[in-house]
Amino acid sequence: MELIAELANGFMELFKAGADTFAGWVMGIIPLIVVLMTAVSAVIKLIGEERVQRLAQKATTNIITRYTILPILSVLFLGNPMCYSFGRFVEEKHKPAFYDATVSFLHPVTGLFPHANGGELFVYMGIAAGVTALGFPLGSLAVRYFLVGIIVIFIRGFVTEKIYASMKAREQ
Repeated sequence: MELIAELANGFMELFKAGADTFAGWVMGIIPLIVVLMTAVSAVIKLIGEERVQRLAQKATTNIITRYTILPILSVLFLGNPMCYSFGRFVEEKHKPAFYDATVSFLHPVTGLFPHANGGELFVYMGIAAGVTALGFPLGSLAVRYFLVGIIVIFIRGFVTEKIYASMKAREQ
């Protein structure tokens, strides 16, 4: 009987810990994300949606900007999952590679721009807690994460484009 009571208490403590974590997010990270989303939306409105679209179309003209600038802009301005809608500016043959580059950038962006992908923020915050516990600053981690992310998305976009072109050539 005592074992059952201990299991029930342990079960409730698990949910209490979850509730404490959730309350921390409601008081901390959620307002930050809302403010960042509002700021990004305001910037888009100030610049003009048409100008943002023209910039996105120009970014598709060469392989470097197609798999670096365009995914970065789409993730920063639209966040996940709306960022994939920038794929409309990309030629059909480049869409799989654009998607691969964009989806690959959704994690590295969270350290500097947490509004871009709230779902990945939980992973980043776990890593950040470990880094903070070791006494290292988070700023340099976020910047390194971001820069390595840019390199990775270019490589993934380039490789995926070549694989897709090869597979398309075999179809014909």
